[in-house]
Amino acid sequence: MNRIAKKLNWLWKERAHRAVARHVLHTPPVRAAEDGLVLFSMIGTRVLLPYLVAVKSLHARLQRGRIVILDDGTLTEPDRAVLAIHLDNPRIISIGDVDTGPCPRGGTWERLLTILDLRADDYVIQLDSDTVTLAAVPEIAEAIDSNRSFTLRGDPDSRFLSFAEIASLTDDAAYFLNPAAHVQGAIECGMDRVALPDVANPRYVRGCSGFAGFARGGNGRVLAEAFSQEATRLLGEERWSRWGSEQVTSNVVIANEPDALLLPYARYFNFWNDGIPEDARFIHFIGSCRYVGNAYIDATRAAVAALQAA
Repeated sequence: MNRIAKKLNWLWKERAHRAVARHVLHTPPVRAAEDGLVLFSMIGTRVLLPYLVAVKSLHARLQRGRIVILDDGTLTEPDRAVLAIHLDNPRIISIGDVDTGPCPRGGTWERLLTILDLRADDYVIQLDSDTVTLAAVPEIAEAIDSNRSFTLRGDPDSRFLSFAEIASLTDDAAYFLNPAAHVQGAIECGMDRVALPDVANPRYVRGCSGFAGFARGGNGRVLAEAFSQEATRLLGEERWSRWGSEQVTSNVVIANEPDALLLPYARYFNFWNDGIPEDARFIHFIGSCRYVGNAYIDATRAAVAALQAA
């Protein structure tokens, strides 16, 4: 009975959030600029309204960039018409047109690989639809200006570690040797077995691919594909294809960028139902806690009000 009550509450909160997010349709449209910045997201019809809040609230604080979207295959013609009006005719890429090469398909791999292609000519920010920007984001603006990659931390203590250091933090029997273990824990256990001959002293960070910046240039897909092939060798194709492997690879790419930035967690963070810090700038409302309490609804309402007042 408790499970049913929780499910009904979740559905009610989701509907209440959509009602608030719908007001984003009455905010001024984005004016795109060919200025070397791309705000990129993979979306579908189900997240259209939350996505508009996410991308408009970030763009309003940056006042730069153009929008590129990866269609997960569910966007409708009415969805595309709304996106054209509100985001100044963004480029929309079909997920079926993305060549994943030796990497898995699905699990947002198409998203990461498209970003690594796009960054050849532009600074690319990966933005999930369940995010809200609430205030100025000077760290992001500075990262763009200095062409410095960044990532949202997975937790407050996330830091750059060598492959050997990250492998030493977890137990092989619990993760690497356990076929039922989550793929992130499994491959982190085996990092000391990963061979990347073109990377001296490879590093890793437990970041969150829901919000990450990829500096213009770089080696494109080379590192991501090499790491994915090593992970497949260690875990097998079935395990490495599970949800979460793309985030691990995004973490590897960011960690091995020159002078990559870990965003300060007090201002840029994942919402775990622990309250909202006074100086919150950017919040990622992760799935398990997205509709716990009213934080996502309140943040969305505040972001839409700021857009309407602009």
